[in-house]
Amino acid sequence: MLKRIGLSKSGYYRHKSKGLSKSKERQHLYGAPKITAKLRKMGIQISERTVGKYMKELKIRAKYCKPFTVTTRDSNLNNKLKNTLDEQFNPEAPDTIWCIDTTYIPTKEGFVYLTSIMDLFSRRIISWDLSTTLETTNIISLINKVKATRKSNPKIIHSDRGSQFTSKEYCEITAGITRSYSKKAYPWDNACIESFHAIIKRECLNEYNISSYNKARRLVFSYIDGFYNTVRIHSHCGYISPLEFEQTYFDKVQKVNKAA
Repeated sequence: MLKRIGLSKSGYYRHKSKGLSKSKERQHLYGAPKITAKLRKMGIQISERTVGKYMKELKIRAKYCKPFTVTTRDSNLNNKLKNTLDEQFNPEAPDTIWCIDTTYIPTKEGFVYLTSIMDLFSRRIISWDLSTTLETTNIISLINKVKATRKSNPKIIHSDRGSQFTSKEYCEITAGITRSYSKKAYPWDNACIESFHAIIKRECLNEYNISSYNKARRLVFSYIDGFYNTVRIHSHCGYISPLEFEQTYFDKVQKVNKAA
């Protein structure tokens, strides 16, 4: 095993005896399944069980999410809001279903609020905004921005029942798109975007005592645009990054169109 991954026996035991530095520990984000996939992509044939064994010996642990916490208040329109998505999280093409959600981030200056829009096809975060308030205008600006950058509007946009997502302004900006809503106090209906917000906190934000809005924005930008979309492998995407998964789809479409 050690020879196959390019590590000498003495180097292995030296690493084991030293333990992990804090900075190195932060890099250990993947569990055995993803590490196995990465090694196989490098041409190293190895079982997940063997990877798990060596992770245990090296004291490498993946970071796991805490259970969902409900952070938004339901509107008063519960009976009128339909869950059109109905936990169908695997569309066959990009820009078919978008999910939107807001989460809070504590800083020394007070809370800031991250709103993210995910394309369910690739799990890519196609747009995001960090604000100091929960005003509906922030949501509207974000949707305007993403509509200008994507190839087409989705068939469905899914959210929780927060007042920003049931407002008149939100309904107007999403006219022509089917609006879908999670059941009351049931975040699993929006599990993919809820999971992303848990992941960014677990793998990045919770590692810092964030001093200000500007610091939070730099961290969010670095994580989403510099890592999550472009580098971090995802089991849904066949253990490649969301951006690579999306690009693979468009490459296939282009080949089919050329052949037609």
